[in-house]
Amino acid sequence: MEAIRAPRGTRDVLGDESWKWAHVLKVCREVACDFGYSEALLPIFEHTELFSRGIGDTTDVVEKEMYTFTDRGDRSITLRPELTASMVRSYLEHDMRRLPQPVKLWGWGPMFRYERPQKGRYRQFQQVDFEILGASSALADIETIDTSMELYRRLGISNLQVLINSVGCPNCRPAYRAALKTFMESRLGEFCDTCQSRFERNPLRVLDCKKPGCRELSESAPLVVDSLCGECREHFDVVTSGLSEIGAEVRVDNRLVRGLDYYTKTAYEILAGELGSQNAVCGGGRYDNLAEAIGGPHVPGVGFASGIERIVLTMEGQGAHPGEAPRTDVYVVTASPDSHMAAASLLHEIRVSGISADMDYMNRAVKAQMKHASSIGAGLVCIIGDEETSSGTVGIKDMTSGVQESAPREEVLARLAAWRESRGTGR
Repeated sequence: MEAIRAPRGTRDVLGDESWKWAHVLKVCREVACDFGYSEALLPIFEHTELFSRGIGDTTDVVEKEMYTFTDRGDRSITLRPELTASMVRSYLEHDMRRLPQPVKLWGWGPMFRYERPQKGRYRQFQQVDFEILGASSALADIETIDTSMELYRRLGISNLQVLINSVGCPNCRPAYRAALKTFMESRLGEFCDTCQSRFERNPLRVLDCKKPGCRELSESAPLVVDSLCGECREHFDVVTSGLSEIGAEVRVDNRLVRGLDYYTKTAYEILAGELGSQNAVCGGGRYDNLAEAIGGPHVPGVGFASGIERIVLTMEGQGAHPGEAPRTDVYVVTASPDSHMAAASLLHEIRVSGISADMDYMNRAVKAQMKHASSIGAGLVCIIGDEETSSGTVGIKDMTSGVQESAPREEVLARLAAWRESRGTGR
């Protein structure tokens, strides 16, 4: 019988990598605290209409990529493909409008999209998500982008560039939509089938098509910035000038519309240039009409999302320090079967004192235990045998210097703590 493997597009994140994810999340929490965000832990599945109405039924996500099923109550349920719609749903459901505005939320967890797996992209992937809800000011856009930039700076990622555009609003977008349709009409047959199907429903998606032929055709398409209303133009100018004030490297990309329908005004990505065609480490923007699209009142919002896999790959590519790998400070070696309980008791005391420690559970010989202690990077070994048990002492060996000494049992914890302090190995 063939062994069962993980489904295509998923992966196991094991101990040699998971600690890097923990470091990323630690920095996320620090940034969230410094910028005033509260953590929100939301369900990984939602009613399908949250995404079909919120993200847009003409997007690739809704049309091709969602994991949707009917549950036992005959309800259509979807594993979340992104977190913004869920954040807005939560804001509305818990009546957060009664709270001081804006409400700043951040969260993280698994997302699900059925797409072709490639480097840094999986069908189940982990994202961090930051949202500001209730603020229409362009200053909130600047803060959102500054938050994402600061996150990457603290993670040691360099060569950051903000790719930005404005996609307008319901007041000015109809004029651009009409201009884009006029442009497409005479060469519609040259676009891919997907773009042709979106000609009537949502022609802006043509600018987001990744197929080379469509990208080449749309190079000469009219620019959305030329159709912006006065409010959107002013908003965009404030955002771009504000980013210059905080020292961000900014490049306007007139083709950037993002892949989701809920964006209004600001749309942006941050590039780090380490993953080839997948060099965007985050994407975000403003979505002032999302709350209304899912049945709520008008609630302006702006935010961004970033894949943890993408972040870790970028850090590795740039040689950024990924934090400290977990390690065992002390290994307790038992020199005789009769000393097992004394060793287990010492192990318990060491751990309770806040020092990482382990011992042998495989009935290895002393030499093999020492070898194992070395293999897991233990800095000190505590040795307990019949002689140590009877004399109330413990042998302590420094695995770096090779120096071994004997210490009274009651002094062991103090000596271990002093050793760790001298090595700077405190947590």
